[in-house]
Amino acid sequence: MYTIATLTELRQHLGFAEADTAEDARLLAALEAASRTIERSTHRHYCPHVLTIAHDVEPGNAAAILLRADLLELLTVLDSDGDSISLDALEVLPGGVLHRTDGEAFSYLTNPDNAISITALWGYHPNWSDAWDSSGDTVQESPLTADDATLTVADSGNFQVGHLLRIDSEYIRVLSIDSDNQVLTVARGVQGTTAAEHTSGSAIDLYLPPADVKHLCLQWARWLYKEPDSEPGQIPGLLQDSLDGLRRISVR
Repeated sequence: MYTIATLTELRQHLGFAEADTAEDARLLAALEAASRTIERSTHRHYCPHVLTIAHDVEPGNAAAILLRADLLELLTVLDSDGDSISLDALEVLPGGVLHRTDGEAFSYLTNPDNAISITALWGYHPNWSDAWDSSGDTVQESPLTADDATLTVADSGNFQVGHLLRIDSEYIRVLSIDSDNQVLTVARGVQGTTAAEHTSGSAIDLYLPPADVKHLCLQWARWLYKEPDSEPGQIPGLLQDSLDGLRRISVR
């Protein structure tokens, strides 16, 4: 499951009563479809993910690389020999350009294509430093093992289906909630991260997607949910305009 907004947020957006869960499967399907459509149409990801992407070296400007995706945080950069380039020798310039500040160039052996491997947290967020918030809750297991598919918390009311969680460096997606027993069923090690063991008391953070993107996701999911009652295939102009405003454009 991958959603930008949560099931609870969509239910509230549609005015559903808290106990009215009969349409939850359709609502989740609409949320997933809306999330994928928004990302595919704008050439952006709005939930952070860890990935290694190969990049080209421009022989005429070998001190700079045009990044192929929105960058949130660099993790490692390797040259064509597999040697690590110090992150202290790199800066990200406007327009998604990674620039060397040490006077050196990005090197390659014989082919500049895909010569530099960049492992990073990729995604679009206009305020990444404030993109995570404390849930006010912690891991209750002692410990939570890397294989556990459920997570016990102090208060399941702090969480919603679709939430992206962070415990240490692992990302976790909430799939369902057992409010009677304060247990979350979760997908572990999502978004390119690795499932790991976490000690009791480990803090649980909640991802806060860009507000305008979340609102667009809710609007789009609402339209998809209502589509059987409308003329299929006619995307409302306001939704299309919002997509156009978010589209990623790369300029060489």
